[in-house]
Amino acid sequence: MKAAWYEKQGLAREVLQVGEMPDPRPGPGEVRLRIAASGINPGDTKKRGDTFGIGMPYPRVIPHSDGAGRVDALGEGVSPGWLGRNVWCYGAQSYRPFGTAAEFIVVPLDHIAPLPANVTPEQGACLGIPGITGHRAVHVAGDVRGRTVVVQGAAGSVGICAVALARHAGARVIGTVRAAPDESAARNAGAHDVVVSDKDLASRVRALVPDGVDHIVEVAFAANIDADVELLKMDGSIASYATNNAAPAIPFWQMVFKNIRVFFLGSDDFPAEAKIQAARDINSALEADWAGFEIGERLPLAEIARAHDLVDHPVKRGLVILSL
Repeated sequence: MKAAWYEKQGLAREVLQVGEMPDPRPGPGEVRLRIAASGINPGDTKKRGDTFGIGMPYPRVIPHSDGAGRVDALGEGVSPGWLGRNVWCYGAQSYRPFGTAAEFIVVPLDHIAPLPANVTPEQGACLGIPGITGHRAVHVAGDVRGRTVVVQGAAGSVGICAVALARHAGARVIGTVRAAPDESAARNAGAHDVVVSDKDLASRVRALVPDGVDHIVEVAFAANIDADVELLKMDGSIASYATNNAAPAIPFWQMVFKNIRVFFLGSDDFPAEAKIQAARDINSALEADWAGFEIGERLPLAEIARAHDLVDHPVKRGLVILSL
């Protein structure tokens, strides 16, 4: 099969290679996918660049955790009903060496979900990390039906998913964005209201919900913690999956007096049942009225280094995928 890989970490153009590898074969409880599209997330480029200083987890890594394609081979114990089905996958390169930047991939059965008939493989390839992170960020503190949820960074990929899934779950959703041109992305995902994030953010949201909000999905924990605490009701909650500062200061006593709960979310280590439920709810939202993502760039496997650069330094709106 054709595949892309790296055997050392560094700049995309210096370490990514494209060539031939043996076709993988599924083991017990696994399926093989013929990949149609491979999604690229910032986490994939950070792993390649060793942003977190973890080093090479395996001698050779095929990158990308997300993708979509067709099941073309089954391991022992897998129902024959999966053969030939269009699916999307997640966690393909989570604690595993070989991801979706290849013609074929083998994953455990619980790493795939059926691709809804109204969803293209390109859209399916974008769902894994953003969708499952967004779902966990919305639901980790409990049921949001009838509650008010603020999604910070509602025009980002996780933010868009969080908006769509919170709306689908029956919450009132307020999205925040960095600039006015981003408002349409948040509204298209289902936000009831959208607020531009600036020094007046708290007062702008308070004008919409004078009694405060129940839950906040947070993309920039350090930058927004003061405003988040001001906005939350008693017993409110924050679910944060990213921060702009790795060692943030927090308004401890204000958080204590409001009994605020804080959840820090790393998508590789969510409980398996949470990921499975997230996949079900993502499909349900797509089958209802969520349009999914805007695709900004489509590149062939041979141009994976350029694709990684476009993820790190985008030149247009939308996500970047490899089309196989």
